[in-house]
Amino acid sequence: MKVGFVNIFGKPNAGKSTLLNALMEEKLAIVSSKVQTTRHRIKGILTEKDYQIVFSDTPGIIEPKYKLHEKMMGAVKNSLEDADVALLIVDVNEDLQDCDAVFGALKLNVPAIVVINKIDRASQEKIKDAVDFFSDKSYCKKTITISASSGINKKKFLKEILEFLPEGEPFFDSEEISDLQTRFFVGELIREKIYELFGDEIPYQATVLVNEFKEKTTLVKIAAAIIVQRESQKAIILGEGGKMIKKLGTEARKSIEDFLQQKIFLELFVKVRDKWRDNDTWLREYGYH
Repeated sequence: MKVGFVNIFGKPNAGKSTLLNALMEEKLAIVSSKVQTTRHRIKGILTEKDYQIVFSDTPGIIEPKYKLHEKMMGAVKNSLEDADVALLIVDVNEDLQDCDAVFGALKLNVPAIVVINKIDRASQEKIKDAVDFFSDKSYCKKTITISASSGINKKKFLKEILEFLPEGEPFFDSEEISDLQTRFFVGELIREKIYELFGDEIPYQATVLVNEFKEKTTLVKIAAAIIVQRESQKAIILGEGGKMIKKLGTEARKSIEDFLQQKIFLELFVKVRDKWRDNDTWLREYGYH
């Protein structure tokens, strides 16, 4: 069977997480209109009788400003090292020269497919220009045009990838869809609601730590801490009379129940950790290795 790691790279907000979710037909990666939503490498394992493809969503490529950013770019580096195929995803409306510079700097040693995304928001002329632009690049083996948010022709898309994958034995059991624990996805779903409910400052300075995940007979009991950097941010998340954290809890609970297909009891707390994004000890505790 064909087996390999197919890792997705690109600038923030190019559509990497949306593409992973579309290919997996599962919500493994949280999605937001805000940039830098993805902070971890998230693997999705797609197994059929004649192939196993391990997709990886990676953080958007940025210049690091904090140790958190350095950890995020470390996840990109690790993904470069084990890739069999690279999917280089680009927003068709982005600066193509800028994207080319980012892709060129990756110094890829594996076949790369340039995935030109968001074609539903561009003219045919603009799409053709993007295809012509990347087709000439030395790292580009082929180009694919898609709209990941509108749906993709999955069978056709996978066929383009499979020709570049080696034959071998599967890395994972056929039932597995990710190598990450369920509590990781629970924390991410809570973090997604923080991105949706709060402005630009809070989401980037917040993270979520799932302290308790207990499966009982009728429901799953979950306790999670929302970590922020300042008391003023804690006050915003709590809201007047606890209004905002109650709303956050209600919306997160719905998403988690959809994901787990089970009733949950969710408890949220807010903790202040000054400059946690630059503290190695706290970053390790919060899962940023």
